[in-house]
Amino acid sequence: MNFRQEHPVLQGLPADSYFYFVHSYYADPEDASFIVGTTTYGLDFCSAVAWVNVTAVQFHPEKSGDVGLVIYENFVKFVEQTKAAGAWR
Repeated sequence: MNFRQEHPVLQGLPADSYFYFVHSYYADPEDASFIVGTTTYGLDFCSAVAWVNVTAVQFHPEKSGDVGLVIYENFVKFVEQTKAAGAWR
């Protein structure tokens, strides 16, 4: 994945990390500011989005080995921090 902007869920992941995709569908947000990660596979496409406390990825973290585990660990921390800050919607 190519990181377009920093986000707590993607923290600590190496640049150009590989993730497991099972199909060729992808989101194409009208507002590109939501895109936090893209992947190149024949074309560049959105593979991670974030807005306020909503985060979504197109790939399968549970099948992505160690980098997938980092995503899950970061997600749990992000939820805890967001709830503690009172920013949960």
